[in-house]
Amino acid sequence: MTIQKTDARNLLAVLFILVIAAIRVGINMSGQLHPLTNFSPIGAMALFGGSYFSKRGVSFAVPLLTLFISDWVLAVTVYRQYSHGILYSGWYWVYGAFALMVLAGRLLLREVSVKNVLVAALTITFIHWIVSDLGVWWNGTTYPRTMAGWWACLAAAIPFERNFLLGTLFYGGIMFGGFEWARKHWWAMGLAH
Repeated sequence: MTIQKTDARNLLAVLFILVIAAIRVGINMSGQLHPLTNFSPIGAMALFGGSYFSKRGVSFAVPLLTLFISDWVLAVTVYRQYSHGILYSGWYWVYGAFALMVLAGRLLLREVSVKNVLVAALTITFIHWIVSDLGVWWNGTTYPRTMAGWWACLAAAIPFERNFLLGTLFYGGIMFGGFEWARKHWWAMGLAH
């Protein structure tokens, strides 16, 4: 039995996402906030899944399921005190942002290039910033539910979003670069995406 080119390509894409998710879990095992807080691979996972899986359902399911599993592992280990049941409070804002980031990957990365990945990374950082912090502002008690409170919430998030962008670019470089290298060098990856 031979492996079809698309099966090998999808298997490699899933493997890339799983490895990056494992790195995410490993980095967070200390449970400490540090200067690289939010230097996360989840943005790269969303873009990569949106770009490389041709079936819409798979492009959303693989990254979202991987995010859920890595969140669950972190919730039952180092972040137990913050989890409410299975996940943290406000998780639906993060998952909504993540789904929008996958959609951005589908729309902006029909052709993978350095320029397109950079534009997509900036776009999803903006999505993450607005949607995630809308949840922090709306559900939290730190900021009043006024326009001034909303702006204060957004301003406080800038260092975290800078790290999110840097993490997306770093891990995106590894994922997209590694996948493109593998696609060009392995016969099973010879199928254009």
